[in-house]
Amino acid sequence: MVSMPTLPLVGATPGHICPFDQACSYLEAAAKELSLDQGILEILSHPRRVVTVSIPVKLDNGDIRVLAGHRVQHSDILGPYKGGTRYHPAVTVNEVSALAMLMTWKCALLGIPYGGAKGGIAIDPQNYSVSELERITRRYTSELIKDIGPALDIPAPDVGTSAREMAWMMDTYSMNVGHAVPGVVTGKPLSVGGSRGREMATGRGVMIIVREALADLGKSLDGVRVVIQGFGNVGGAAAELLYQAGAKIIAVSTAEGGIFANDGLDIPALKAYAAENHKSIVGFPQSEPIKNAELLTLSCDVLIPAALENQITEENVDQIQAQIVAEAANGPVTLEANRVLEARGVTVLPDILANAGGVVVSYLEWVQGLSYLFWDEERVNREMEHLMVQAYRQVMQQSKMRQVPLRLAAYTLGVGRVAQALSDRGLYP
Repeated sequence: MVSMPTLPLVGATPGHICPFDQACSYLEAAAKELSLDQGILEILSHPRRVVTVSIPVKLDNGDIRVLAGHRVQHSDILGPYKGGTRYHPAVTVNEVSALAMLMTWKCALLGIPYGGAKGGIAIDPQNYSVSELERITRRYTSELIKDIGPALDIPAPDVGTSAREMAWMMDTYSMNVGHAVPGVVTGKPLSVGGSRGREMATGRGVMIIVREALADLGKSLDGVRVVIQGFGNVGGAAAELLYQAGAKIIAVSTAEGGIFANDGLDIPALKAYAAENHKSIVGFPQSEPIKNAELLTLSCDVLIPAALENQITEENVDQIQAQIVAEAANGPVTLEANRVLEARGVTVLPDILANAGGVVVSYLEWVQGLSYLFWDEERVNREMEHLMVQAYRQVMQQSKMRQVPLRLAAYTLGVGRVAQALSDRGLYP
C-alpha cells in the first residue's frame, strides 16, 4: 500500500466516506492492473499543490467575514491544470483533492491535453446577495492570481457557480494582468469568449454515453424508463435531451424533493414550471411527490445520479433496480456499493467517462479562446460527440481485453496515459 498524503478533512462528520481515500483506492486498483512502478504510483497519489487562501469579504450590512478558499492542483503531466470551482457548504480540502485527481484521469481518458485541478469555497451561495458573491469571487480570484492562467490552471463552473462567476473571474484576472485573457477560465458567457453548446455539454455527454451503452445492450433510447436524481445544469440538460430522443423520464428530484409519473414526465413543461417557481419542481401537475431515497430505488432501465457524491452506498445498493447506472455526478456511488452493483451485472458508467462532456466543451472553448476563432454550436456538438464516443469505445475495448468492469477499464486508460507521459518526461531532479 502506497503512503497517501495526509489531508485535513475539514467539516467531516462521523461515518463520513473519505472522498480522497476512495479516489486513491481507484488509482491503486488501476495501478495494480497496469503493474505500475511503485514510484510512479507514489507520485500520482499526491496532489502537486494544495492552495488554501483567506477571503475577507465585506457583507452588504457592513460586517466583515473571512472565508477559506481552496484550489488543489493534482497533476500537470499532460498539460495545464483544469477543473471546476464549486460553492457549497460541504467543500473541504479532502473533497476538492479527490475531485482534482479524478479530473486528471478524466482528461487523460478523453485525450484532452490537461491535468486535473479543483477549487471551492465552503459557502451556500443562496445565503449571499449577488453583490456579495461578486466580491467573494473577485477576492478569491485575486488571491489565486499567481496560481491560475491560460497555460497554468483554467477554472470552470461547478456546483453553486455558473457563467456569471466565470465572467467575474475572467475580468479580475484580466484587470490584474492589464489585458483581456478569455482563456483563463471556461464556461463563460458568450459575450466574453464563451462557447456555444457549453450550457448543455455535460448533460449531452451523459445522453451520448447512455445511448451508446444501451446500443451495446441491443436497445435504443426510445421508450426506456429513466430516473434522474438532480434537475440542475446537468440533470436538467440530460433529461431534456433524453426526452427529445424518446426516453421516458419517470422521476426527477432536486434538494427540495422529487416527483414521479409512471407514464413519464413532460420535461419541457417541467422546465417551464421550474423556471416559474424559482427552480422548484415540487407540486408539478400530473406527478406524485417522492422522496430522494425512494427515487433512487425505483424500477427503471437507467438511473442517473446527477447531484452530489455518495448517493448510492452500502445502505441502499441492494435496493437499486436499474440496469444501467450513469454517474452524471462525481462519485455518486461509493466504492463498496460499486462492487455490489458490478457483481450483480449492473452496467455502471463511471463518472470520469459519463460526465466528461463538460470538460470536453471546456477544452473546445479554451481552444477557441486561444485562437480567437469561434465555432457554431453544430460544430461544437459534433467535436464533443466524436471525443465522447471514441472514449466510450476505448473503455469498452479495454474492458473486454482485460476482462474487467467499465470503471476499472476507464481508470486503466486514464491512469495509464498519465503514467506513460510521466515516464517519458522523466523525473526532474
